[in-house]
Amino acid sequence: MGRVKIAVVVRTALCALGFMVFSGAASLGASEDTTYRNTAPGVAYIGSRACAGCHTKIYQGYNRTAMGRSMTPAANFAQLTSLPATASIFNEKLNRHFEVSGQGAEWYQAEYELDADGHEVFRNTYKVEYAVGSGVNGYTFLVRRGSYLFQSPLSYYSRQKAWDLSPGYEYGDYGFNRPIAAACIGCHSGRPQPVRDREGLFGDPPFHELAIGCENCHGPGALHAAGHAKNSARTEADRSIVNPASLPARLAEDICMNCHQGSDTRVLQPGKDFSDFRPGTPLRDTLAILRVPLKPDNAGASDLLEHHFSMQLSKCHRESGGRLSCLTCHQIHSMPEPSEAAAYYRSRCLTCHQEANCKVSKAQRLARANDCVACHMPKRDVAVIAHSALTNHRVIATPGEPLPEAAFEQPARDLPGLIYVNRPPQANAATLPPIMLLQAYGELMEKDPSYQPRYFQVLDELSKTAGDQPLVQAALGRRLLHGDPPSDAAAIQHLARAIELGFRAPTVYQDLADGLTRAGRADDAVATLERGIEADPYTQVLYKSLALAYINLKRYSEAKKIMERYVGLFPEDDFMRGLLLKAR
Repeated sequence: MGRVKIAVVVRTALCALGFMVFSGAASLGASEDTTYRNTAPGVAYIGSRACAGCHTKIYQGYNRTAMGRSMTPAANFAQLTSLPATASIFNEKLNRHFEVSGQGAEWYQAEYELDADGHEVFRNTYKVEYAVGSGVNGYTFLVRRGSYLFQSPLSYYSRQKAWDLSPGYEYGDYGFNRPIAAACIGCHSGRPQPVRDREGLFGDPPFHELAIGCENCHGPGALHAAGHAKNSARTEADRSIVNPASLPARLAEDICMNCHQGSDTRVLQPGKDFSDFRPGTPLRDTLAILRVPLKPDNAGASDLLEHHFSMQLSKCHRESGGRLSCLTCHQIHSMPEPSEAAAYYRSRCLTCHQEANCKVSKAQRLARANDCVACHMPKRDVAVIAHSALTNHRVIATPGEPLPEAAFEQPARDLPGLIYVNRPPQANAATLPPIMLLQAYGELMEKDPSYQPRYFQVLDELSKTAGDQPLVQAALGRRLLHGDPPSDAAAIQHLARAIELGFRAPTVYQDLADGLTRAGRADDAVATLERGIEADPYTQVLYKSLALAYINLKRYSEAKKIMERYVGLFPEDDFMRGLLLKAR
């Protein structure tokens, strides 16, 4: 369950280091039917470089945008940026030193600890493989351990012009052990290859395309390229590739929401993966974006990371009848230069407003560079991400303007406790499959125990109707294992069945091993933990449990070997280093 929390923090952290927003423009009441042929399953992706031959100017301009620079190999990054190639950070809370060093085109990050005499206790160094981010807020970095990708401990923050701990690292001692989740990297790269249901594990190569590319918004391009190669002079409407500007508003905005709409939890539709979403199709066919209802007495800055939600709360959006969209203000294929940004966005405002609408004197406006955005969409610090700020996409008339009543939407009867952000428009019911509710309530109850009764209610229903679901079996096993009183024999059956059905989360191996140990089946517990480590070789708790299991069986040499392996992988763990010294 701890991995879920980490994934949420990583998602928030990476989003804060990111990119601009965009969407389609049309009447909200338009039909969602689409006839774009590249939305069909099986249409091949060909990569953005293939687009450059016919769309050279667009391609070159887009590559200079924030999205077009969302990710790069570390070697290219070293050549393209002027970041300081060396840095040294000491974190007093962790008693840990962190370093950045550059050697030619290669970058390295290191973590180490010193004893009272200034001698190194351990040092852990990794070559940086990828830089993630456009530089708007900063850059974070990925390292590779075998076929797994992890975030590195240090990030660069543009506002501070300095290196510091990566977002979220102030809350935990993650070292080089924070896995890159498919849900996160899918919005910060072009075409990643995460292995399904194996957090942090990627194919070879890990990415077919690094930066966010043409096909992320237009869909796979093979049909389009092949059709134009045969008939370059065609004049009829091209339905071989999605044009977001021509989509009904909701379908266009779904492209944006996929990456620019925050949530309390996102849940995939059964059988779907994050890479299954195709521009031009409803996002809800792939995943549900769910959030906890806002309360008027605790709204705070809840809209800050929710660009689509914030825009919809704007008076501008509501009074335009939904015609205001992300594309009203944002260019996708290019970005205004910083010196031109205020004038550009002001021109966007003046498509609806007039100079006379502004109640501030002309002298005051000129003193602020006539910057409408600075007053009406001010940047705010992101409390959970150090040194970062994001533009508030709720257009406000005056500073401190309260959220409108629409912000405090109440859940539908069929989704108690949840707001379904990308639900079907104008739908009276927005029912989600119970297995999705189980996932949603399971994640939310870690942060808010009030969701636990709903979780167990859905689990009871699924136990009668969907007993062959691996997640249901794992959940039933965990509940029995930790029940009052516990039922170890029944828990073991459910947990073993979950693994048999293909469930691979590290928690299921840990739970099954605990149940087997309590049932007096210590050898079976050892075998289960060994299988868990084989399935996920970077889960610390499985190694610790296996070492303890060996010790309890008086298999001390094997315990020492697993501790040595653990310390080799996770040398920052003071407790295990000390335990290994005693064992030696």
